[in-house]
Amino acid sequence: MSESRKIVLEQVQPRGLSSFARRLQEAFAVALAEQFGSSDALPSEADIVASATAEGAQAFDIVARGQRVGGAVVVIRQKTQKNTLELFFISPRQHGRGLGFAAWQAIEAAFPDTVVWETVTPYFEQRNLHFYINKCGFHAVEFFHRHHRDPAMPHAEGAACDPSQATEVYFRFEKVMKEKA
Repeated sequence: MSESRKIVLEQVQPRGLSSFARRLQEAFAVALAEQFGSSDALPSEADIVASATAEGAQAFDIVARGQRVGGAVVVIRQKTQKNTLELFFISPRQHGRGLGFAAWQAIEAAFPDTVVWETVTPYFEQRNLHFYINKCGFHAVEFFHRHHRDPAMPHAEGAACDPSQATEVYFRFEKVMKEKA
């Protein structure tokens, strides 16, 4: 593995969550601005911290060559080992260097008992679709939109699903790591 792709996952400490959230927002803002001309649909710092501190969650800084190049939040379910990649980002200044795939490989290696990985991504984010399907081996297993809503997501009664809201129109992916015995 080249030195530029050697990845270290460093656990984010509680005092570092605010910085982690700002770096994630910066990374997500680029895609939202490219697609919609604004980054109004960014997850809030409170939402990011809630994801990072939820039951079973672990937040990591992705470090390459001694510098933070991204981050991830995973939820590990010890009983089922059906684990979730909740949040994942690489700094836009680091795109195109193979760091995302190297980071994903490091995450898989860190949790070798995983039976299935699950994640979601917005419908419009072609780079994510390519990354998860073509690079990492995930399969799209569900598409959420106004006629097929995610039962785990709160919705106002009668509210229309707004495609400009990245959290309302998205794909769910799974990657089967091993068949459960």
